[in-house]
Amino acid sequence: MIEFANVSKTYGHTADAPKALDDVSLRIGSGELVVLIGGSGSGKSTLLKMINRMEQPDTGTVALDGQDMVHMPLRELRLRMGYVIQSVGLFPHWTVARNIGVVPTMLGWKPERIAARVTELLSLFDLDPTTYGPRYPHQLSGGQQQRVGVARALAGDPEVLLMDEPFGALDPLIRTALQDEVKRIHQASGKTIVMVTHDIDEALRLGTQIVLLEQGRIVQVGSPLALLSQPANKQVADFIGRSDVGIKLLSLQSAGSLARVEAPQSTPFLPASASLREAVSTLALHGCQSLNLLDDTGAHAGVLHATDLFNRRHTGSLPLSDDQGQHA
Repeated sequence: MIEFANVSKTYGHTADAPKALDDVSLRIGSGELVVLIGGSGSGKSTLLKMINRMEQPDTGTVALDGQDMVHMPLRELRLRMGYVIQSVGLFPHWTVARNIGVVPTMLGWKPERIAARVTELLSLFDLDPTTYGPRYPHQLSGGQQQRVGVARALAGDPEVLLMDEPFGALDPLIRTALQDEVKRIHQASGKTIVMVTHDIDEALRLGTQIVLLEQGRIVQVGSPLALLSQPANKQVADFIGRSDVGIKLLSLQSAGSLARVEAPQSTPFLPASASLREAVSTLALHGCQSLNLLDDTGAHAGVLHATDLFNRRHTGSLPLSDDQGQHA
């Protein structure tokens, strides 16, 4: 668990210097995917960097598993954490395999164990180890470089993964694919992930908890559903966006959650894991009233009817559980 207690930070030494963080207290539970979000200058990146002591608080404490980080050896602390940044930061003169293996090498792993871990991670990110392991960063696309960056951060099997706007420079299609990768890895590994973004849709898509900051203070902490359905104040509602809250709510629930147990129909197909937002788009695109749903193996998983999307008996204005919101 990561805990911030009454943390403040000021850049500058004048009396009127603004606080980057102002008396922030926050608990991040083990296994959570916490998204820090806010406008420019809100303090979200400063908060993230305090977790691996790239920034130090002026007052207050930051603790990992109950131990004040200031008393922990810096190298030991950072080897317990993976770190992913927007610019990737791969070593240009090293191969992909060597880049991924850098932290395990520092941890003293044997070469065969390192090679096996590199192969495992490249395969996890759908990069063929034989093809991509010997390549250099300049021989990869932007999306491939970012995949390798995340793989490198995970290579030493860290307890915590820190991500500072990792997908901000990527085009929308690659960005969505990598968001799906991070969600899948989080669900499979149960690692604690703390991520900074300025994109509310990304936060809603990935976070189990969202922390909204403004001018160095926490405005609201909650699940995606809580922020959408119960914003703490007008400021939160404005940040989330009032005009399309209903559409955002649809993105938190899977199509499979409203499936009827029926035989396949002569209508288009959609993965049961797709969101209701995607289902609405598909229904509109094809001008149909129902969709056949497929499970992960491609088998029939029921039928989604358009009428059920807007039937309060089925959705109750989408009173989702947190689990549904996290896995949609």
